[in-house]
Amino acid sequence: MRLHPNVKTGVTALVLLASIASFTGCGAGSRTGEKGAASVECEFTAPDSDATVNVLAYNSSSIDPFTNTMVKSCSKDNVTLKHDPIDFGGQVTKTTATLAGDKGSYDILESYSFIVPSLAAGGGIEPLDDYVAKYSEKYKLGDLAQGMKSAMSYDGKLYGLPMQAQMFIMAYREDVFEDLNLEVPKTFEEMIEAAKVIQAEGDMQYPIALPLNATEDIIVSYQAAMNSNGTDFLDENGKPQFESDASKKALESLKSLKSYMNPEVTTFDQPKVQQQMFNGTAAMSIMFSGRMNDLTLPVNSKLSEKFAFAAPPQVSADSNYLYSRLSVDGWSIPTNTDLDKDMLFQMMAASVSEDASKASVPAAYPAREGIVKDDSSKYALAANETASATMPASGNPHIATVSNAIRPTLVKAFTGQLEIAAAMKEMQNIAEKSIADSK
Repeated sequence: MRLHPNVKTGVTALVLLASIASFTGCGAGSRTGEKGAASVECEFTAPDSDATVNVLAYNSSSIDPFTNTMVKSCSKDNVTLKHDPIDFGGQVTKTTATLAGDKGSYDILESYSFIVPSLAAGGGIEPLDDYVAKYSEKYKLGDLAQGMKSAMSYDGKLYGLPMQAQMFIMAYREDVFEDLNLEVPKTFEEMIEAAKVIQAEGDMQYPIALPLNATEDIIVSYQAAMNSNGTDFLDENGKPQFESDASKKALESLKSLKSYMNPEVTTFDQPKVQQQMFNGTAAMSIMFSGRMNDLTLPVNSKLSEKFAFAAPPQVSADSNYLYSRLSVDGWSIPTNTDLDKDMLFQMMAASVSEDASKASVPAAYPAREGIVKDDSSKYALAANETASATMPASGNPHIATVSNAIRPTLVKAFTGQLEIAAAMKEMQNIAEKSIADSK
């Protein structure tokens, strides 16, 4: 992952929080290539003339199975689906561009729960409720998890057809933990205690690896820490919560891990955290579930058999939720496409069909209920446990804008350039101004 940038359309400026998550490999530019692509039924009324459907979706192990299934199954007759390899930062840039004008360059967009409210509020994407009602029986859309549909909705309407979800998972070196008689941490304090024991052995200087890239990931981690204590960036009335006790605890808890992480942690995105696990320089990491399958592949690391997986810890023993974020991915239709939207919806629905969803496992955690069993992968049990103990996502369209605005101050607080109390006050003021300016 990624966390989720803000994309606002209409007369307001497009403000983006971007991360670059490059992938290499075969096929469509991901680690999985077309291995996860299924051949599924994709029926639609084709246009009278040749048509090209341009699909914008970044490459990752968990997204590619759905993209590849759509391209493979729905390119037929006089219709060709086109998807070019692209990283997440590239998707952000192209999403901004395609929604900015009267006519866009893409016809189907990969979207996700963090930006759906912003895109929908700005009028950039189509509501899908009528299409869902029309094709629910044909594509068994009622089997899509209600919680994931809610995460892809805004103001009571569905704007993204959910394909899969990601949640935080802890990956750890099972052999190291067994050798040192360590238990899987249930809190940040326990994680620190385990790190101290591992450090004392002398083989690992920085046992903990988290993605805290200053350009994006640190926001996700801060929000996850606040969520663990039952608070989001904005409350139910839209008031910023950066001066709350949960905000203070979140900042303090993240800073408490610094001594056990690489000093360059604010430059580490999720691929770099993966690399720390691959090369054996870290014994514990917390990342989105979409990164876990890569850890299980021997081609990526000689340590692949030594990795085990668990639900992430709570920030503290009395926290309300796990330290996690639930990010739902899906498909959206831009309002400015010239192609038939009914046809586009059926392509999207085919890509999340039952067969397509089954084919995506274990790389993905499909939105369709009942697909992921506890034994579906080495980390499926951890994913199921985390999904049920993660604070639900907010549907407030201002969260993305606020996240982007407060990030520089958050970085200063984490790196010690600014005292926590001062940073909390500054973030509160910035958030309040950001919301006022956007109205």
